[in-house]
Amino acid sequence: MATQSPFSWLADAADTLRAQLLADLPSSFTQPAWVVAEVQQRVVLFLNHVLMQEPAARDRLQRQRGRYVQVCWRDQVFQCAFTPAGLVEYIAPDSGAKAADLVLRVNEPSPFELVKTVLEGDKPAIRIEGDVQLAAEVNWLIDHVRWDPEEDVARLIGDAPAHTLVQTAKRAVDALRSFVQQQAQPQAQKAAP
Repeated sequence: MATQSPFSWLADAADTLRAQLLADLPSSFTQPAWVVAEVQQRVVLFLNHVLMQEPAARDRLQRQRGRYVQVCWRDQVFQCAFTPAGLVEYIAPDSGAKAADLVLRVNEPSPFELVKTVLEGDKPAIRIEGDVQLAAEVNWLIDHVRWDPEEDVARLIGDAPAHTLVQTAKRAVDALRSFVQQQAQPQAQKAAP
């Protein structure tokens, strides 16, 4: 008989809690429109912050100025346009803007599975509709542009403390990723006949 972890009850409790949350969450639950708009505007601010540190990315996006991209997940829609400065501009859903040049539809309906996929370092399955060249540019951005949190934190607290803080956070994310992968294995084994 294999030795069982003394903390296996924690994994079982997490599975039970997740199942209960999914069962208790109404299928028609939607966020207020103002909350969605605020979150989307914050996403645009963050994307522009990252793009400001990447001249090559801004150069590529300048060539795509005026083009619209729409990202859809479940009933959520995020639409933005590329500016002449090579940045991202938020486009409100009810603004009467032209049809998107590129539509990216995230296929995974479960938020838990979506987070798991991202934590494992994978890209979620996406259906792409629209301009192929614009899709290639967006894919290049996803593959090559990275936020450097250490640089931002260093501006606030200095280089050495920022390095220590970011390395600790990376270890925590790695531990979380490992935990998710370990939990996914027993789930896959239960599903297999």
